[in-house]
Amino acid sequence: MANCFLGIDTSNYTSSLALVRDGQVEKNLKLPLTVEKGERGLRQSEAVFAHIKNLPLLFETLGSYTPSAVGVSTKPRDVEGSYMPCFLAGYMSASAIAESFGVKCYAFSHQAGHVMAALYSCGRVDLISKRFLAFHVSGGTTELLLCENMKIKKVGGTLDISAGQLIDRVGVRLGFDFPSGKAMEKSSLPLDKVDCASYVRGTECNLSGLENKALERISKGEDAPHVCAFVIKSVLRTIDKLTSNAILEYGELPLLYAGGVMSNTLIKNKIQEKYNAYFASPDYSTDNAAGVALLAYNKFENEHE
Repeated sequence: MANCFLGIDTSNYTSSLALVRDGQVEKNLKLPLTVEKGERGLRQSEAVFAHIKNLPLLFETLGSYTPSAVGVSTKPRDVEGSYMPCFLAGYMSASAIAESFGVKCYAFSHQAGHVMAALYSCGRVDLISKRFLAFHVSGGTTELLLCENMKIKKVGGTLDISAGQLIDRVGVRLGFDFPSGKAMEKSSLPLDKVDCASYVRGTECNLSGLENKALERISKGEDAPHVCAFVIKSVLRTIDKLTSNAILEYGELPLLYAGGVMSNTLIKNKIQEKYNAYFASPDYSTDNAAGVALLAYNKFENEHE
């Protein structure tokens, strides 16, 4: 039987487990963290407690397995000082399981897991040994990454709030549940029927100004479909400009887009058409443990060549 690799990810939005055999994702299980109506997220203490409740349910669904190694996300990004308490819940489970089975526990960043899951789902796992540009655009992150042999370096992105925060803050103000991305996409007018704005310099951007403009529109009585379209089109224009500027600076490298915001079909279709870019499939765009399970598989295989 092929070696089995367990992946665990406990982000601020989702508890997730995954099993990988012979480089293929066999199971990819997720439970979202519950956010009360009208709230725009969770405090870290609430997130940790939610993971503690979710993980036993996920392990029960996962069923029996014998891992050759365990992969876990232990921090948000591959930079010094990157830390969020919610990842401690996953690391606690991963280290205990690895110790019980007498196998290695490999630690990765949540961001590296997103990139790996995106490469897997779009059929470009070969890029892990090459140089490419990746956008990680989610509830907590809007970053441009230069990746080489899966060493990830931030080279651009937002200077204030993330695109996901922009969407969720405006969405909650409009009365949608958190997270608000899917509801806003469904409510949106066709993008060609509204104006938009963007604040981009080189490979960096600001998004808080877009939040202010959107909230001003709401206060003036503009309806939800117009406001949703304004926000989505503005995020699209921002990503478009960042992409164009990144190509000017780094050349014609492969382009990968990951993170929950990039599962928005209105944004995805435009960017994919213009740049022939690679996108994670919807199930691998949002937070998931498949990426860290795949990273564990690759690391184990490299160590045992």
